[in-house]
Amino acid sequence: MGKLDGKVAVITGATSGMALAGAKLFVDEGAHVFISGRRKDALDEAVRLVGRNVTGVQGDAADLDDLDRLFEAVRQEKGSLDVLWASAGTGGQGKLGEITEEEFDTAFSLNARGTLFTVQKALPLLNDGGSIIMTGSNASLRGYPAWGVYAASKAVLPAFARVWVSELRDRRIRVNVLTPGQVATPVLEQVMDARLKAQFESVIPRREMGRPEEIASAALFLASEDSSYVNGMELVADGGSTVI
Repeated sequence: MGKLDGKVAVITGATSGMALAGAKLFVDEGAHVFISGRRKDALDEAVRLVGRNVTGVQGDAADLDDLDRLFEAVRQEKGSLDVLWASAGTGGQGKLGEITEEEFDTAFSLNARGTLFTVQKALPLLNDGGSIIMTGSNASLRGYPAWGVYAASKAVLPAFARVWVSELRDRRIRVNVLTPGQVATPVLEQVMDARLKAQFESVIPRREMGRPEEIASAALFLASEDSSYVNGMELVADGGSTVI
C-alpha cells in the first residue's frame, strides 16, 4: 500500500528536476498526478518518463488563464485533489545597482504571484485535510551576493504559509514550504562548470550536491500522513549548508 493511494496531486513546473522526481515518486506511492510546464515538448517527455497515472497540462504558472485551464482539467478528470505542490519557479543573478525591472518582475511574477494564485485557484478543488507544498530556496536564508531578487521572491513563501495555516484551519488543510539547497538538476548541470560545482559543494557538509530524488522524498513526507502534525513550517533540505 502506497503512502498516497487513491490521492490526486498537482505539481507545477514538473518537467524536470526535483518536481519531475516528485511526480514519479507520487505515482509510485499510488497517486494520480497532474503536471504542468510551459514547453509542450518537455511536458510530453515528462509524461512519458512518469509513465502512468499522469496527466500533462501545458501552461505557465505565472499566467492566470493557464492556471484556470490546469485546474479545469483536474475538475473534469478527477473532480478534486488532495495534494498541491506549487513548484514552478525561476531565478537569476543580479547585484544591487545592476538589477533591471524585467529581472525583478520575472522573479516575483512567477515565484511569488504565481505561487499565490496557484494555491488560490486550487482551493475550490482541494479536499479538506489536504496538503499544500510550496518550493522555497535556501538562498532566502543566507546573504548570497547577486541573489537578492531571487531570495526575496522566495522569502515571501513562509509568510504565505503562516497566514494560510490560520485561514485554512477549519478545513484542516496543511501548508508547508519545502526549501532545497544546491541540487544537481538538469538545468543547473547545463550551466554549471567545474569551478561553480566545486564552489557549491564546498558549502555542503557532505561535499556533495543534493539529488532531485532526495527532495522528492521530502515532498512525499509533506504530502502524506507521515507529516500530519507538521503545519506552517519550512522544511530545509540543503544538506546542512545554511547552518555552518
